[in-house]
Amino acid sequence: MGGRKQLPGKISASLNERMDQVEWGEFEVGSVFRVVSSKKKFDANKVKISSSGKFPYIVRMSASNGQKGFLNEDEKFLNEGNTISFGQDTATVFYQEKPYFTGDKIKILKPLYKEFNKKNAPVILAALQKAFGSFSWGRSSFHVSRIEKQKMLLPVTAEKDIDFAFMECFVAELEKERIEKLSSYLKMHGFERYELSDKEKQALKEYDHMTWRTYRLEALFGKSTRGRRLKSADRVAGTLPFATAGEANEGISDFIGNRVHIFSKNTTTIDMFGSAKYRNYDYGGDDHIAVVHTENLSQNAAIFVTAAIHKASHNGQFHYGRNFYSKDADELQISLPEKDGEPDFERMDAVMSAVHKLVFRNVIVYMDERTDAAKGDGDKAKLY
Repeated sequence: MGGRKQLPGKISASLNERMDQVEWGEFEVGSVFRVVSSKKKFDANKVKISSSGKFPYIVRMSASNGQKGFLNEDEKFLNEGNTISFGQDTATVFYQEKPYFTGDKIKILKPLYKEFNKKNAPVILAALQKAFGSFSWGRSSFHVSRIEKQKMLLPVTAEKDIDFAFMECFVAELEKERIEKLSSYLKMHGFERYELSDKEKQALKEYDHMTWRTYRLEALFGKSTRGRRLKSADRVAGTLPFATAGEANEGISDFIGNRVHIFSKNTTTIDMFGSAKYRNYDYGGDDHIAVVHTENLSQNAAIFVTAAIHKASHNGQFHYGRNFYSKDADELQISLPEKDGEPDFERMDAVMSAVHKLVFRNVIVYMDERTDAAKGDGDKAKLY
């Protein structure tokens, strides 16, 4: 294949145009990484997993960068940072910047190129995901030789070498573009103002001392409603979100144009596994979800209630062999702050409003830090 064409000098060229001008080369995974076993496999059922700590615990899960938590184990069993963790029977790949411990069936991809780093890793991760995309979760276990022989496409220079510099530049520009969009979104919706009101400060201060009470869900919001089955083959393309069981895309499996019952925004769904999700939009739903009618609450209070529902219903008690149904929602007992014997929805609203502002503040601080970092990379970007 030929080398990469000269990119336009102006940064304003779209990222899609830049990718169209790239030349690609085919590489075996084993020619870019050395595939090795983790130094020790830690069984999640036999170790103490913490929610915070120094060294991450990486398993085969597909979310949270594969991180289940943190372990406090002998550091001689740590795997090197600046590597990629690979799930042998899930084909999940994640860049790990810092040293980490692993669970079962995790292989370590150690770079054979000194140029590999967190700035160009996202492009390589995308290439790996595409290379292993045809393998379904749990179908088989990837042997080391099978991983090494798998081929992936990467940008190359005119000399047919992997173009790490281009990948780094592309990731930097992509991040810059996304941060600009995020900044515009926050400003449009007034989220750049994250100072807490006196009421919100008071709510957070008193949170650990609130009085809580257990309530039956039906007593608070009436009987829940079960969705109706709509087979994939019968769905008509449209704009209405259609909710079902699952965590991907918040359980939205499709956008339909069928005439179905439309559930109101500001309600909560609980799927067959007991996973609760707040919906701030109108939607349809299949028979794998139950809808709790929180629409008369403020948005923040409804989100607080959703969190309380999820805590009560998503503890492993519901699964394929024991599905969660609307009758289970009616009998569910949830714990909420109370005042004078009634749920203190006003307090819930203030707590969630404060939490949202604190999250926005962290996002804005991160955004400002990345913007400053991007300015430092300006000269490098001009090379392309």
